[in-house]
Amino acid sequence: QVQLVESGGGLVQAGGSLRLSCAASGRTITTYGMGWFRQAPGAEREFVAAVTRSGASTYYRDSVKGRFTISRDNAKNMVYLQMNSLKPEDTAGYYCAATTGPASMASSYQYWGLGTQVTVSS
Repeated sequence: QVQLVESGGGLVQAGGSLRLSCAASGRTITTYGMGWFRQAPGAEREFVAAVTRSGASTYYRDSVKGRFTISRDNAKNMVYLQMNSLKPEDTAGYYCAATTGPASMASSYQYWGLGTQVTVSS
């Protein structure tokens, strides 16, 4: 079973950037599709981005397309989320997740980190 730990969150002004990192341990991430999700207070958790095992394909929710980039380094067992042009509505807890199913299927994710907080001020 894989363990996931997120880092890189913080407070940033609108228009700024942050890079989230997800460190995996316990198993190599080459066997997992990897994704990022977020949850704002009082809201449902929502899919943000995902990357396939090889890194060849990526998926994004519409509201972050062109601003966020997901990537993975299988040799380092790491996954990243580069977030540019941040908006106040991006404020949320961000969670790294892993799936043995299709990376594009949000409901398939089985393993979760504890999250890192991103706050975007206007």
